[in-house]
Amino acid sequence: MKHIFIIFFLCILLNGCKDSEAVVLAEGIWLAELEVGDDQILPFNFNLMDTRNGEYVIELYNSDETIFIDEIKVKGDSVVIRMPVFEGYVAGKFTTKKITGEFIKENEERVLPFRAVHGINDRFKSEGIPNTNISGDWEVLFKPENGGSYMAKGIFKQVDDKVSGTFRTATGDYRYLDGINTVDSVMFSTFDGARAYLFKAKTTDSTMVGVFYSGKHSKEFFVAKRNENYELPNSETLTYMKKGYDKLSFSFPDSNGNLVSLSDPVFKEKVVIIQIMGTWCPNCLDETKFLVDYLEKNSNEDITVIALAFEYAKTKEAAFKSINRLKDRIGVQYPILLAQYGGIDKEMAQKKLPMLNHVLSFPTTIIVGKKGGVQKIYTGFNGPATGSNYDSFKKDFHNFILQLLGV
Repeated sequence: MKHIFIIFFLCILLNGCKDSEAVVLAEGIWLAELEVGDDQILPFNFNLMDTRNGEYVIELYNSDETIFIDEIKVKGDSVVIRMPVFEGYVAGKFTTKKITGEFIKENEERVLPFRAVHGINDRFKSEGIPNTNISGDWEVLFKPENGGSYMAKGIFKQVDDKVSGTFRTATGDYRYLDGINTVDSVMFSTFDGARAYLFKAKTTDSTMVGVFYSGKHSKEFFVAKRNENYELPNSETLTYMKKGYDKLSFSFPDSNGNLVSLSDPVFKEKVVIIQIMGTWCPNCLDETKFLVDYLEKNSNEDITVIALAFEYAKTKEAAFKSINRLKDRIGVQYPILLAQYGGIDKEMAQKKLPMLNHVLSFPTTIIVGKKGGVQKIYTGFNGPATGSNYDSFKKDFHNFILQLLGV
């Protein structure tokens, strides 16, 4: 009887030790999946690493883009993965090689089912050798399910069955798309913590017919034809000053509660770059990184930047929390003023700046000369995913600022 009691006690002790062992996430490559519209699956890959300090870091991949994530909290079998800059986060339960949960954007009230499995390298599964190569430029017509339409330019590169590239529109690009061309179908996806985009299309040598899902909230049909000569409208002609206005004016608070106006003495006799943006906006993040880098490489007391933020956050305090998070993570030294919170309606944004014909895009960038007059307005932003278009923009921007400085 005594021996039976000892064996029973040891079993309890061993099981207790086993239960108390912390579950760890497996290092290495993972395949993650988000459930978007029509129960479609948007895949992406990330590499999880253990820092050996009881903490994890992640590298998330979209074609040539790597997003570094270092805000990962683990408690028991629960994990929260917070995206850098953007408010979105993954919350879920995990075992060593599996995570199940949700991707959540609270201010936008959007939730997507999320799961991830360790050890799978391929974003999309190949179904056979592709019949076509879609490398090159495409003329694209998007038709949202709720009506209307808009044009885009597809820019793609295919090596074997792997495809990368982006769609450019008049209001910005769809950033780094990563995909596969298999038999007669092409699929792209991207996930950056703000956007969850999935494109699926049937292809021939000269056409694409497909569907574009943005999370669960938007579905658009698209048709494309190969056209190496197709160009979008000039982004410098879409937004302009209304007749009767010769100067831009505004007055919005900074994070210290101080009202800042373009008429303040600190901006007199300076070239002022005004960035209409939001902390929720990936194209705005691309432009913010560009402006931070530009100012670091072109230090000049006669150049200054002001950002006007239009935020989803429902309170002023929450909006400034997002603004300060962006500034800290990216190293923004210029002021970011709060122009609007509680929503990003573009008509409301235009009412804040009534001298403009419209606010068509976030970002919109206004360049003011030393005498206070508006010299150029860029609608949208050609980010680094657009390749040569981004290079052309940087060159044009740099030369134009030099011209305004009289250099």
